[in-house]
Amino acid sequence: MRNISIFAILPAIVALAFPQTALANGTINTNTKIEFEMSENAVLTNDVIANGLLKIPYNYEGYVPIEQKEDAEHSKILAKWKAKQKSGNLPSDKFTINASAYTAAADECGKSDGITASGIRVKEKHTLACPPQYPFGTKVKIEGHGTYTCEDRGGAIKGNHFDIYMKTKKEAFAFGRRNLEAEVVN
Repeated sequence: MRNISIFAILPAIVALAFPQTALANGTINTNTKIEFEMSENAVLTNDVIANGLLKIPYNYEGYVPIEQKEDAEHSKILAKWKAKQKSGNLPSDKFTINASAYTAAADECGKSDGITASGIRVKEKHTLACPPQYPFGTKVKIEGHGTYTCEDRGGAIKGNHFDIYMKTKKEAFAFGRRNLEAEVVN
């Protein structure tokens, strides 16, 4: 009787002491079938299924990033502003801007919550304070710096003066004031 109880308890002790050994003895079912339906407008590209408006977020040729919830809200806000604002005579070719940088500090903006004149929170490498003839939502590509979206205004932002948002004063002071080539990309 004693031998039988040892043989019954021994596997339990081994499973507790060496769980990976106990798991290694398990079997894997490789006969599982996965069935799914595809709609007529589904496209198979590089072994990734893209269905009409939905693009699966992988980096493949023709990749279209999925709009995040925050970006969708920003798009709605900017669309309302575009409907209210008239587009001035925006340049169709490249033009020179007098660019400087700003932060969301209270001594620069009068408040420190980071909310722009359009109602959107500032975002590094994205937010641009533009002159009034540029409606909120206008995209401006700045030579060597990328594409920014007009989301803010300022008392000194007139003519060809644009202010690029930067996270820290150190970055803003290092940027200084520069004449750069830019173009509207809407």
